[in-house]
Amino acid sequence: MSIESSEFATEPVPDERTVGWFRVALVAAMVAFSLPTFLTGVEVASVSSPERTASMLLVGSIILTLLGSLTGAIGANTRLSSYMLNRIAFGRKGAALVNLAFAISLLGWFGVNIDLFSGAIVRLALDMFDWVIPAWPVELSAGLVMTITTVFGFRAINVLSSLLVPVLVVVTYLLIAGSLEETPLDELMRQSVDEELPFGVGVSAVVGAIVVGAVILPDITRFIRNWRGAICAVMISYLFIELIVMAAGGMASASLRDEDLLNIMITLGIGWAAFAIVILGSWVLNSLNLYSTMLSVESTAPALDNRLLIVCLGILGTVAAFLNILDYFLAFLFYLSIVFVPVAGVIAVDYLLLRKRAYHEDRIVLEQAVRPLAVGAWIFGACVALIASWEWIALTGIAAIDAMLVAALTYYLLSMRAGDGGAGNKGVPNP
Repeated sequence: MSIESSEFATEPVPDERTVGWFRVALVAAMVAFSLPTFLTGVEVASVSSPERTASMLLVGSIILTLLGSLTGAIGANTRLSSYMLNRIAFGRKGAALVNLAFAISLLGWFGVNIDLFSGAIVRLALDMFDWVIPAWPVELSAGLVMTITTVFGFRAINVLSSLLVPVLVVVTYLLIAGSLEETPLDELMRQSVDEELPFGVGVSAVVGAIVVGAVILPDITRFIRNWRGAICAVMISYLFIELIVMAAGGMASASLRDEDLLNIMITLGIGWAAFAIVILGSWVLNSLNLYSTMLSVESTAPALDNRLLIVCLGILGTVAAFLNILDYFLAFLFYLSIVFVPVAGVIAVDYLLLRKRAYHEDRIVLEQAVRPLAVGAWIFGACVALIASWEWIALTGIAAIDAMLVAALTYYLLSMRAGDGGAGNKGVPNP
């Protein structure tokens, strides 16, 4: 089945192609079960006390749940991909800029995950089987398999997720049980660290680990029959599974006082579980990253051949793995939250408060070349959040919240001042 006829990159998903929300929740859950999510828990716990780590993880998960509920519900209501939503909110040319930022970030994620994948496989092969293998064949093979999976579209990713989620549930349970057997919970909670990570930075790291998936949730929730199902999928994925997975990584790190997740698993005698997380989690997550990147580029340049586009993007993402961007993992997550979240703020205000009809029956009629107020609000929100992270001004202390609130409020106020949703929208009725 061709992607062109089955993925609806530039048009709403028809009713007959929608599925039950639980099937989509499994795809979102696989993102939570990925290696970067475990590692984020490890990274935060290594520089924070257990009590403070728990607070950071909980607050970050709540933020992600609220954000994901907004974006996911809009996706289910409109049946449009996140990139088509960008096109409506920011205009065709404005969306090209936004989607370019999305595509670059997603390819960066693709590279990060392949980098994590290859490093983990090389390490596990040496520690468990005494095999010495170079990293580059692993990276090339991983890029190839993930690209091939993406060629078959969302259905293939959905089937793969359904098969792999139960395996990773068992892995997470074993990691938690092994950690508590090594260090009881009451003793674990009494541990301290020499220097605490600032609360806002920790929460931003938690949000940054999943924020890409939260902002682009419409790519998969558009296949859900209604918005209530989308919110159910988000709550299971972010408020339940993602929180448990990060907590599992954090508990393991604190229990063994080790920042190396693979070393922790080998020490606990569950090295095979490390293989499962690395191979299975990375496989689905990167296929989804590449799928969303394809939707991003295709929504901007629909004339491109889908399969050729996926192959080219897969090559670029694999090349990114050779750039060692993993060395800047926490910083990468932090700045992702600043860039991605304000986009969701603009779209939420535009859809819920200003121009709902532009996303439904009048979508084609009301489409514009560029919507400067939306683009400006997005950039302004990101800049203010960045400045706040440097402590030049004091906002909430959490960059992701700052970015979304500033962008949303700025866009709403400018639109109200311009009238009817912004410049160039005279005569467009509000919902």
